[in-house]
Amino acid sequence: MPDSFDDAAAQVAWLPDFVYTNGRFESGTALICGEGGRIIGLAPEGETSAARVVRLKNKAALPGLVNAHSHAFQRVIRGRTERRTTGKDSFWTWRELMYSAATRLAPEEIYDASRMAFLEMALAGITSVGEFHYLHRAPDGSAYDDPNLLSKEVIRAARDTGLRICLLRVAYARSGYNTPPNERQKRFIEPEVDAYLRNVEDLRKDLAAGSSAVPSAWAGLAPHSVRAVPREYLLEVARFTEGKGGVPLHMHVAEQPAEVRACLEEHGRTPVEFLDDIGLLNQNFTGVHAIHITQEETRALARAGANVCACPTTERNLGDGIVPAEMLFAENVPISLGTDSHAQIDLLEDARELEYHLRLQKLERAVLAPEDDASTSALARRLFASATSSGARSINSPGGELQTGSPADFFTVDLNDPSIAGASSDDLLSAVVFNLSRTAIRDVFVGGKQIVSEGRHAGEGETVERFAALQRKLWS
Repeated sequence: MPDSFDDAAAQVAWLPDFVYTNGRFESGTALICGEGGRIIGLAPEGETSAARVVRLKNKAALPGLVNAHSHAFQRVIRGRTERRTTGKDSFWTWRELMYSAATRLAPEEIYDASRMAFLEMALAGITSVGEFHYLHRAPDGSAYDDPNLLSKEVIRAARDTGLRICLLRVAYARSGYNTPPNERQKRFIEPEVDAYLRNVEDLRKDLAAGSSAVPSAWAGLAPHSVRAVPREYLLEVARFTEGKGGVPLHMHVAEQPAEVRACLEEHGRTPVEFLDDIGLLNQNFTGVHAIHITQEETRALARAGANVCACPTTERNLGDGIVPAEMLFAENVPISLGTDSHAQIDLLEDARELEYHLRLQKLERAVLAPEDDASTSALARRLFASATSSGARSINSPGGELQTGSPADFFTVDLNDPSIAGASSDDLLSAVVFNLSRTAIRDVFVGGKQIVSEGRHAGEGETVERFAALQRKLWS
């Protein structure tokens, strides 16, 4: 039953056919939301005193998905890099094409590109996003009057779409070890660590000043990579986080073999070994990608209580390699998921690819199924947790689960959609994780506020129109 601190007249109870909570689907259960947007109870259908009961007939409600790694502005290059350039194409040739967009976007255009990416996320059931944001300066490399101007444009786009956002403000100090400056990175570079940390703290204070009990926006730190941030800079970032419990710290780690080789040359250590040596690994740390790592590096991440964020769609698109998820799970390293470059925005697709890529590599099935759980949905539960609760842990989001005290962040799926029609409560989660079409996602709620209704977002028309105009301007 709901707690007494919320007046029943201010409560709303949603009643779908099934609610996914505590690792299973429950039927005949109402999800009760109080005035502050929090879940104040899950109660049997006939035992709610809420003034308003909303039936979600032929639908199942699941916790909102958490996208732990996004570069929203890269939405503008979708479909424009799928061609051969010269020689052997790779991440590094793709990066040059990405820079052609990064160097030209004005602040309002970054807002339009970000809002398009966030709209797609909302339509895909995502309710929180970790935005790994590294555009800080004007196209010519000069500073804006407000060093956080572009960060705030991205946050504005998320808020206008209705998503929660963790703005992971990126530190980018150099082009690489023994590498000359790259003119196309002028918008990224903040060479002085004191200035970077001051800008992060100012952003944190600005967001805290306008936050509610359940925040819609907060900030974290994101040293870009070992190639982009030198040792002393990283040590200062580590010192800054001391005593700031819960502040997320994300970093690209071992995405490319070339990155590992450069780290060995500069530090005599692989990226994970180096970060462990300087004390950067802890429970607030998320290593994004972590593809080219060893068993011992996996154990180092586990000892530190650190997280890994896999981005299978992007990693496949760029030819990065396959995240060793079986090795990470064996050491109890939490794996979250991200849509990264937005070649596709479908976090459930990323969840199933985490497993499917390993099936192709190992020529076997159910690679990531827990050995101590033979239930029908054991594998699906593990993958769905990566798309929800593990993502929430990674970016310190209040969502990720449907439980009393959690925010009412959830999405519904149509049980009659052809992609999952006929699924029972026992195999419904497997059907959602492995088979769900995006057409089945019907409603999305964030903090009890409905942002998607029957597959449509209220701001969809304007968002698409402005984005289409931006694309014509950029690429015509």
